[in-house]
Amino acid sequence: MKPFTSLSSLYALLLFTLLSPHLSPSWAASDSAYDAFLQCLTRRTQPSDHVSGIVYSRANSSFSDVLVSYIRNLRFNSSSTPKPLVIVTPTRESHVQAAVLCSKDLGVHLKIRSGGHDYDGISYVSQDDFFILDMFNLRSIDVDIQEETAWVQAGATLGELYYRISEKSKVHGFPAGVCRTVGVGGHFSGGGYGNMLRKYGLSVDNVIDARMVDVEGRILDRKAMGEDLFWAITGGGGASFGVVLAYQIKLVPVPEKVTVFRVEKTLDQNATDLVYKWQFVAPNTDPGLFMRLLLQPVTSKTQKGQKTLRVTVVTLFLGNSDQLLAITDKELPEMGLKKENCTELSWIESALWWDGFDEGTIPALETLLSRDYDANFLKRKSDYVQTPISKANLDWLWKKMIELGKVGLVFNPYGGRMSEIPASATPFPHRAGNLFKIQYSINWSEDDPELEKNYLAQIRRLYSYTTAFVSKNPRSAFLNYRDLDIGTTTNGKNSYEEGQVYGVKYFNDNFQRLVKVKTAVDPSNFFRNEQSIPTLPN
Repeated sequence: MKPFTSLSSLYALLLFTLLSPHLSPSWAASDSAYDAFLQCLTRRTQPSDHVSGIVYSRANSSFSDVLVSYIRNLRFNSSSTPKPLVIVTPTRESHVQAAVLCSKDLGVHLKIRSGGHDYDGISYVSQDDFFILDMFNLRSIDVDIQEETAWVQAGATLGELYYRISEKSKVHGFPAGVCRTVGVGGHFSGGGYGNMLRKYGLSVDNVIDARMVDVEGRILDRKAMGEDLFWAITGGGGASFGVVLAYQIKLVPVPEKVTVFRVEKTLDQNATDLVYKWQFVAPNTDPGLFMRLLLQPVTSKTQKGQKTLRVTVVTLFLGNSDQLLAITDKELPEMGLKKENCTELSWIESALWWDGFDEGTIPALETLLSRDYDANFLKRKSDYVQTPISKANLDWLWKKMIELGKVGLVFNPYGGRMSEIPASATPFPHRAGNLFKIQYSINWSEDDPELEKNYLAQIRRLYSYTTAFVSKNPRSAFLNYRDLDIGTTTNGKNSYEEGQVYGVKYFNDNFQRLVKVKTAVDPSNFFRNEQSIPTLPN
């Protein structure tokens, strides 16, 4: 346990000792931790706050519902998954300040959760005794359309942000992810990536201010925190440096009508030719055109009992279908795109189309406000491709994917604005020189440990197969596609060496600057997780 340095800390320790004289400082009894935390929180907030209503112990009948409601990967919702001692759900900024100081006083690890979409669950799971600071109530969004800016709290979702922008304007949007239930806090702090990145860059390339709580419990804006810390929390992962409360973003212009389409090809329909050519076209075409590829082993419709590979092109174009066809007919005729494949709609409607409503009628825009999410079991990994993969190697890769049977790949093109922004402008370094990012993807719905073991082995094997085709020294990865396979830290005496292993993969040459910022603002490493930025070694 960390040393106690204030009267309030000593009071909390005395309370804990009285409540649990036979327990070790590891907080073996959740109720004792809850009582001590609640006492501390009550002293550090206003009486009118009624903080008992925002703190949940394991004994609380709502504890499981609160915990599970933002678990988006069922791999981390089993009886054996470590559970927090306490969940605190702040409704105002002062609650966050108090939660940080009380967790620090009591020497308990604090995990910070915005939307729960961390692929490997580290915003709500820990092997240490821990509290969860669950930000879902801090979800206000203030759009200033005259200034073309918005303040967005960390607990808001992307769907809520898009909806609130559309309330004020049909010709403004924001470049961020395509899943409406993703939380702003984690998404933006890790970079924030979506289907307008070729035109406008990442979410963090359009962040102009922030508010955060630091390790001393102070609320800092960009001016108060300084440019180094602001830089770090715009792509370096906020949870290593403090608790991000809100970001101020610059809105971007979008046309009144955009165009979307989905085209599928299988191997017997020259899918390999399409993918090969796509590597040259997609990163270099009009920056308003984003063509994602989905690659999936499927059962053949033409050869009974045989497996094939299906390639799906999913696209957003910031313009009309005639303008789009003029580009694709010339640059990528292998796609065979026709006007009847295209749908013109508003940008806000395209957000719903991309979120899974791509067949039939687009639902009411209020659907973007829903936080309902059908969680399943999943694993993700990532890579960057810097030179085109040959047709022969693509054919070999398809064969391996079909042999494995279930793992899919997503190719996301870069280029455009992404190539214009220096690699050091934000902690996210994967800029010029990267043709596309690969996401490795596997989902399943059965709660079966043997099945999970098999599927995790599959995705890891496919990752090993692609080694020759992707970036090297380091083999880069994307922080928002969290992957504990690439390295973890125990946050002990070797944390710097451990952190370097995954840190240079996520951040390349920006890792050392992140370490220096971390050492300056959180030298005791209070804000930490399994892949956090370490401090410099003593």
